[in-house]
Amino acid sequence: MLISKMRFVVGFASLLLTGSLSSYAYAQSQNQQLAQNNNFLAKIKKVSHKQQNFKQQSLINTSLRLTPNFSSKTASCIQFSSVPCQTIPSTNNLYQPQLLSQAYKVIDELKKFQYTINGNKLFSPAKLPSSNRVSFNQKDLLSTLVNTRQYYQDHADDDPNILRPGVLGTQNVSVEDVVKTLDFMIAVLQEDIANNRPTRLQDPNFINSNFRVIRWSAYNPKQPRRKNLRITKYAVFVHPGSRKKTAKFNVPLYSLTDTAKTDKFYTKYTKQDVLSGIYEPGGKEFGKVKPIVYMTREGLEEALMEGTILVDLGGGSSAYFNVDRSNEIPYVRGINRRLQKRYWYFREVKDIKGYGYKIDEKISIKSGVTFAGDVLNVGLGRMIVIEYMKNGRRHLRMGVVADTGGAFLPNFHQLDYLAGIFKSKASFNRYIKKLPTYAKAYILIKK
Repeated sequence: MLISKMRFVVGFASLLLTGSLSSYAYAQSQNQQLAQNNNFLAKIKKVSHKQQNFKQQSLINTSLRLTPNFSSKTASCIQFSSVPCQTIPSTNNLYQPQLLSQAYKVIDELKKFQYTINGNKLFSPAKLPSSNRVSFNQKDLLSTLVNTRQYYQDHADDDPNILRPGVLGTQNVSVEDVVKTLDFMIAVLQEDIANNRPTRLQDPNFINSNFRVIRWSAYNPKQPRRKNLRITKYAVFVHPGSRKKTAKFNVPLYSLTDTAKTDKFYTKYTKQDVLSGIYEPGGKEFGKVKPIVYMTREGLEEALMEGTILVDLGGGSSAYFNVDRSNEIPYVRGINRRLQKRYWYFREVKDIKGYGYKIDEKISIKSGVTFAGDVLNVGLGRMIVIEYMKNGRRHLRMGVVADTGGAFLPNFHQLDYLAGIFKSKASFNRYIKKLPTYAKAYILIKK
């Protein structure tokens, strides 16, 4: 009997010890992950402070610490395996505003100063109307947010442009706030999708409770009275083409070789120079670039305008191509596109690509949840909700600024909505009739 009791005591003690060691190991793992993310956020905060002349507003955040490191474990979590996702506490953070400078110095594509704008003319506190749910595809938004957040994680050192607080700094919004907003939304989406329920991010009341909702009023010197943003639309179009030069498909898309990283010879030539045959056999720059697909001349112009295209190669084969680097000649508004001197070199890619400081590191994006905008002055990863009336009904639609383009340098009155993949301009035009030309715009920042 005594031996049985001793066995019981020893076994129970072993169980307690095993449980304590497991808890300790888990806590150590969590602390290590938290430390990595705190280091990342500290890096963002340090750079942001160097780039900004005013103090960043501190957040009282005692209950919510959603800054996951997007490692392989997180990827498994997104795929809803046995790895547990983080849950969302119900306690709201408190935002404490303070006085700061409202003047923002606007820059262009070359980082040159253009003019100064007052942030209070662009932004004001607001609430989303609570009567309508916010529209978006949950899994597509999650994918685009994860990829955008991963870009911050991977390229905070390589791409200083993303560490610019931008004009939202006048509203006490830091890059750290933007990253925390992405983290929170990703965690909410992960939990809601895993539980097979409509996400709380589609509920305006949940958004109003958990986010600062900032109304973005358009600033366009040509239309000073218009306060709603212009919502243009872009798409990935399917174009016919060929891997080999044919009588019909005889205009190549060129790709730069590795030597172009140090030798920027391609910046000396206009689009017209390229089309004259300088890279073809007998041309003075033959061998410095390589043709990767052939199209018609009209197909080339479409590709240069669209940035990303899907080429139908025949026989059930197709491939995406995305702009890589330009000849650094600015696009001139008002000039016929065939007369533009700007030219882009392309790369073959696996997905639709958005913003990125180089082609291999561009963000993979999804249609229906992506906006292209002014990344330099407004910022990457800013969460947008647009509000508009269609057929007598109010609509709310959410997306993230994960792309940019030449039309947004600088631009405080326009966003470009990625509508989808279309086989023709006619089908694209039919679809975008459902979408607004102008809309109220809101930016969401986690409280």
